[in-house]
Amino acid sequence: MAEEEIPQHLMELLTEAELASITGYRRPREQQRWLDAERWRYALSGAGRPIVGRFYARLKLAGLNPGLLLAAAERPHDEWQMDLGKVK
Repeated sequence: MAEEEIPQHLMELLTEAELASITGYRRPREQQRWLDAERWRYALSGAGRPIVGRFYARLKLAGLNPGLLLAAAERPHDEWQMDLGKVK
């Protein structure tokens, strides 16, 4: 049975072509230098290629700080409570 190809926009990780398009570099070492200079988080594959999550990349490209969004999402919801005692 042939594997069904996943549409690119549904993949969790950026493809090599997308990463090259964002960084402007094809060589993994140069991509890593660009990612480090721009303060992007990434992992390295066994072959030494940078791996960047698609959702993370979208946030970065939109000018949002993924770390702040994650911290806000992980904050317990019981840190504040609405005080309706003074409402008449």
